[in-house]
Amino acid sequence: MEDYLVRIITKDARVRGLACITTGLVEKACLRHDTYPTASAALGRALSAGALMGALLKTGQRVALKFAGNGPIRKIIVEAESTGAVRGYVAEPHVELPLKEGKLDVAGALGRTGFLTVTKDLRLKELYSGTVQFYSGEIAEDLAYYLTESEQLPSAVGLGVYMEPTGICATGGFLIQALPYSEEEVIDRLMEQIGKMGFVTDLLREGKRPEELLELLFGGIPYDTIEKRPLALRCSCSRERTEEALISLGKEELTSLANEKDRTEVVCQFCHERYLFSREELECLAKEVMH
Repeated sequence: MEDYLVRIITKDARVRGLACITTGLVEKACLRHDTYPTASAALGRALSAGALMGALLKTGQRVALKFAGNGPIRKIIVEAESTGAVRGYVAEPHVELPLKEGKLDVAGALGRTGFLTVTKDLRLKELYSGTVQFYSGEIAEDLAYYLTESEQLPSAVGLGVYMEPTGICATGGFLIQALPYSEEEVIDRLMEQIGKMGFVTDLLREGKRPEELLELLFGGIPYDTIEKRPLALRCSCSRERTEEALISLGKEELTSLANEKDRTEVVCQFCHERYLFSREELECLAKEVMH
């Protein structure tokens, strides 16, 4: 099944819903970062969360999610664009914890104490950034808490990663937001539906598509489908951007790197792409540093 996201809005335009399947891109990311099962589940949920947040942006905008906790994974960073491109990594990919009540212990791996920071590039002069303390260490709950507290939009988020010993089998999730002037009756009905639908992981395991997740959530509530967009694991790194990053180190640091060895390797944290620079290239970059 291809990775994609569906966005809908109720007929009265007071509640919006999004649901996505991200199995392919999560599988690629976990292979690229050599994540162990618990770390894979954490990264998979965070990538789905990023895809959902990216779909709320306007053309050309970007969002970054940073989960920094006191657990062994330490940190997860995900970036998403309005195009459906997402990328991300965990600080410690080789984390594996015992199952908790038969499920992968993501909250234990990330830590129940920490902060979620959401940074948005809205193409304005300054970036928008908001931070909340973890609500539970569960990625879906923490994101819903952030959206409700920081952005003042009551939200519900469900994320799932289904794994077998062979690897990632199904990942995805949903996001529902009550827009201004939402009716209490509709909100109560949606909360009741969420309570009835069961675990997102189980629904994904059954092969439910985004359209079917939304049908379960909004059963009986009239809505319009706004869009269906493809999702993909795509990094924004390039040799040119790596050169810019090296230049930002300053002339002294670049000269020191050039003198240390014949070739310097720079590895992208998000995709592990490797960029090699010769001593002569670093010396040329050092000359470009503004005095």
